[in-house]
Amino acid sequence: MHDDSDRRKTINPSAYLALIEGLTYAFWNKDPFKLYLRGMLKDHSELLARLDFGATKREVSGQLVNLLRANEARYLDVTVALMLDIAAMETFPNLTSQVDGDVMVAKARAAVEELRRWTAKQQEVIREREANAVAITEAARKAQDGRAFAQSHDELKQRFLLMHAAGDPHQRGTAFEGFINELFALYDLEPRASYSLDHEQIDGAFSFNTDHYVLEAKWWKEAIGRRELDVFKANIERKGKNTLGLYVSMSGYSSDALAVYSYSTPFLTMDGSDFMAVLDQRIRLDDLLDRKKRHASQTGHCYLPVSEVLSGSE
Repeated sequence: MHDDSDRRKTINPSAYLALIEGLTYAFWNKDPFKLYLRGMLKDHSELLARLDFGATKREVSGQLVNLLRANEARYLDVTVALMLDIAAMETFPNLTSQVDGDVMVAKARAAVEELRRWTAKQQEVIREREANAVAITEAARKAQDGRAFAQSHDELKQRFLLMHAAGDPHQRGTAFEGFINELFALYDLEPRASYSLDHEQIDGAFSFNTDHYVLEAKWWKEAIGRRELDVFKANIERKGKNTLGLYVSMSGYSSDALAVYSYSTPFLTMDGSDFMAVLDQRIRLDDLLDRKKRHASQTGHCYLPVSEVLSGSE
C-alpha cells in the first residue's frame, strides 16, 4: 500500500506545458477566460487568490500551472479535471465570433489535441513518475517566473530577425502583419487583422486600456514622411473621437513629420528599436504603449524613443 507521498510528481511536465497552451488558446477575450477558471477552481479559492488576472492569459496560465505543480499531490484531482475538461472541448464559441475566428480555432484545436494526447497517457505517466523526475525538474525551471511567456518572446524574436533578412518586400510585409498580430495577442490586446472599408484599407486594429486603436504598419527602405502621417491622421478622425492610432515604421520617421505631430497627435508611433526592446524583454509591450500614451497625452508628441523610457529620462 502506498501513501499520498508516492503520488507526488506523477504528471508528465509536457502535459503541464500542454495545459498552459490549451488555456491560452481556448479563449480569446479575458472575461470568458476568467469566468472559466473561476468555475473550474470554485472549490480552491486559495488558488484563485494567487492568480493575477491583470496579467495576460498566458501569464495567468503559467501562474496556475506553477501553483498546481508546487503541490501536485494536493491538486492532482483538480489538475486532471482541468486537463480532461479542456481536452474534451469540441467547439470554441469565444473564438468563432472573432474576425479571424478560423485561424484562432485552428490554433485552439491543435493545443487541445496535444493536451488530449497527454491525458490519454495519464495512467501510463503515473506509473513512470520516477523516470520523469529529471524532466519534471527541467520543466519546472522553464515554467518558473513566466518562462512560457519568455519563450514566446524568443520565438517571435527569431521570426523578426528572419524578416530582416527577407529579400521579397511583399512576402516580408505579409509576415510582418502576422508577426504583429501574434505579438499583440500575446499581450491580450485582441488584435484584428487587416480589413477594408469604403475607399480605405486598414492594416489592423487592437484594444488597449479600454481604448480602440487602428494600426498602420510599414516596412519601407525610406523613413515615413509627413504625407503618410497626415493620411493616417485623417483615417483616425473618420473613426470617431474615441479612436486612437498606432503607426509602426521599421524605417523610422522624417524630422519634418515628427515636428508636425510634436504638439498635438491622435496617434502613437513605434519603430524597430521598440520591437527589439520588447522581444529582448527589456520592457513589456503593454508598459511601453502605456508610457507612449502618457507621453503623448502630456506633451502632444507622437514619438517617444524606447531608449528614453529605458534610461529613465522620460
